[in-house]
Amino acid sequence: MYLILFDIDGTLVLTGRAGLRAMNRACRDIVNADHDSLAGLPFAGRTDWSILADIMRRHGRTLDDVLLEELRARYVEHLGEEIQHRGEGVKDVMPGIRELLDALQRRDDAALALLTGNFAEGARIKLEYFDLWKYFACGAFGGDSADRNALVPIAIQRARACGIADVRPTDVLVVGDTPSDVECARVVGATPVAVATGGYSEEELRKSGADIVFRDLSDTAAFLKLLDN
Repeated sequence: MYLILFDIDGTLVLTGRAGLRAMNRACRDIVNADHDSLAGLPFAGRTDWSILADIMRRHGRTLDDVLLEELRARYVEHLGEEIQHRGEGVKDVMPGIRELLDALQRRDDAALALLTGNFAEGARIKLEYFDLWKYFACGAFGGDSADRNALVPIAIQRARACGIADVRPTDVLVVGDTPSDVECARVVGATPVAVATGGYSEEELRKSGADIVFRDLSDTAAFLKLLDN
């Protein structure tokens, strides 16, 4: 049995930057900033928790549990609105994703879950918009830890608890589009499967330590061969 953990942004979907707009609005609600709170901050592959901690630090605030919860609630509220807008850039399901998820769902030797930097509620809003939430019974999310490298063990525990898989890290594939996805797999002995549909090229993903790299996930058969090794 394999547990296949999917990242969301840049891997499953792109949202026309709805998440960034919602996060900026949430931060403006709290610190009354009149500019882009994310300007200059790296965010690809990071958890929402860690991004918010950096933003609050810019404004001289410490992200304690109370502040984190207030920001999370405001972000989720705004995301529900922003996801309805066309936005800017790509807003779509990534190539081959629906076909791949359907094929994996039919297999007896594969279980699907999420591993994402999104808060759980944000993940649901994004994936329900594209009718993809139905594929995932559980996962590890950006509200579980600020550190993405802590998320694979959490995802394994959740998969065991919800009865979809009881696996070791060596039976886990982490599918993502950033070096952070690659790293969080490698630190626990899982297998990173990198896909260049986000902000990183195939070459950059290989240099980050990924031995398996796809341009996109449109070749379902090629992905399924990973499960036959």
